[in-house]
Amino acid sequence: MSTLKVPTMAEMFASGETPDILFWVGCSGSFDDRAKKITKAVVKILNHCNVKFAVLGTEENCTGDPAKRAGNEFTFQMQAMMNIQVLNGYEVKKIVTACPHCFNTLKNEYPELGGNYEVIHHTQLIQDLINTGKLALKGGGTFKGKKITFHDPCYLGRANDVYDAPRELIEKLDAELIEMKRCKTNGLCCGAGGAQMFKEAEKGNKEVNIERTEDALQTQPEVIATGCPFCNTMMTDGVKHFEKENEIKVLDVAELIANAAEL
Repeated sequence: MSTLKVPTMAEMFASGETPDILFWVGCSGSFDDRAKKITKAVVKILNHCNVKFAVLGTEENCTGDPAKRAGNEFTFQMQAMMNIQVLNGYEVKKIVTACPHCFNTLKNEYPELGGNYEVIHHTQLIQDLINTGKLALKGGGTFKGKKITFHDPCYLGRANDVYDAPRELIEKLDAELIEMKRCKTNGLCCGAGGAQMFKEAEKGNKEVNIERTEDALQTQPEVIATGCPFCNTMMTDGVKHFEKENEIKVLDVAELIANAAEL
């Protein structure tokens, strides 16, 4: 296996180079063992397509999304100002991220604090790499003919109207995309947004992620595809709850593509 090349902005800047894209990894993609696999899949695709990119590495802080959603505006602004100072110092113009929470915050909430960047989700970048001929899939690979359902992340779908990119990528796998009854503008949250990921459950008769996993199971999928590390965790937990982990995989769209391209 070839080693992954992940240059930092500091290294590039020191050698007088400027990357075309900053890859914003996010807390989940940096520290969560499962989400690290999604990060690796994105890097494999970037390396394979010779995209000139860099990461901030230890200079990257949390965007502040969980603090803001939980109601701590002060902490959010502290985090955001630190990040904006670093990003503007490196004269960053374009950012790609595999986390819709980071995507939404960087794209929609940083401008009012002085951080103006073109921000895209990793599914949009991969779609562009395929459309411009930089990334070729070797058929659907292991996913050819498989039944795949896609769970729309709230901050990608309803908050930012990105519905087509992930679906087009799944269809390029020669797979059968089956929509859940609640999808696209009518999608249901996985239960992790708004900092709910980090707190104990409240009183009720069912967890949100269980309800959403039931939606997915109704489609009788072989793969539940996601485009968000939080959603991935919640759907994985849901599949385990129903003891279906041996027959249903929960995979990020980047992992599907990296696998089909045999990277």
